[in-house]
Amino acid sequence: MPFTPVLHSEWLKIRTLRSLVAGLAAVVLVTAAFSAIAGLDASSGESPGEDFDPLFSAFFGVSFGQIAAIAFGAQAVSSEFQGGALRVSLAAVPDRIRWFAAKATAVGVPALVVGLVTGFVSLAVGKAVLGDRGSGLSWGEGLRGVVGCGLYLALMALFAAGLTALLRSGVATLSILIPFLLIVSFVVGGVSGGVADFLPDKAGQVVFHETSDGALGPWSGLAVTALWAAAALAAGAWSVRRRDA
Repeated sequence: MPFTPVLHSEWLKIRTLRSLVAGLAAVVLVTAAFSAIAGLDASSGESPGEDFDPLFSAFFGVSFGQIAAIAFGAQAVSSEFQGGALRVSLAAVPDRIRWFAAKATAVGVPALVVGLVTGFVSLAVGKAVLGDRGSGLSWGEGLRGVVGCGLYLALMALFAAGLTALLRSGVATLSILIPFLLIVSFVVGGVSGGVADFLPDKAGQVVFHETSDGALGPWSGLAVTALWAAAALAAGAWSVRRRDA
């Protein structure tokens, strides 16, 4: 079967499952809400110091919105391992790699689109609540944050999708990734210049900072996150090809 109809069938699965559509909507809402909270907190405090980063403040909510993105990626793949759905999918598309490529595309493209929308909303909300403190945020930095937001959220959704295909369980994937993101990002990830800079979330979020003191820049950080996502997808493709449905 050609790739296009396979992709169309996988897209139909996603858009007809309310939980997946709700997951994409949650990405926008959660990110905007936490960005607004961070902006209000920054604007109501004392005068900001030299280390105040209005770009990171505007996109602060991505740290929480990414949880909805990985939940979307994990659930989109884990639904295939429930009730024998994978057997039906592979009966229609015997080429397992083609099927998995279509599944990954059906996850990544809407995650990218929603991520870009999330970036625009987050930037608008962040600048609005920051007020005068957001005046130093340039047009170029804002555009970089919006594009970076789309790419980052799409990559995290794909990372979760690949890991779910490998583990064959969305619950297992979320049980690993959510504590990893929350603990590593806020505890261990505060240490710059070390191994933590090359973790998938820490590397990708460099794009939300005006300047970086670590080893990675905005786009090289996203490239590291892309390598993590590619590795997860390769492992997932191997699992789908080699293991019984």
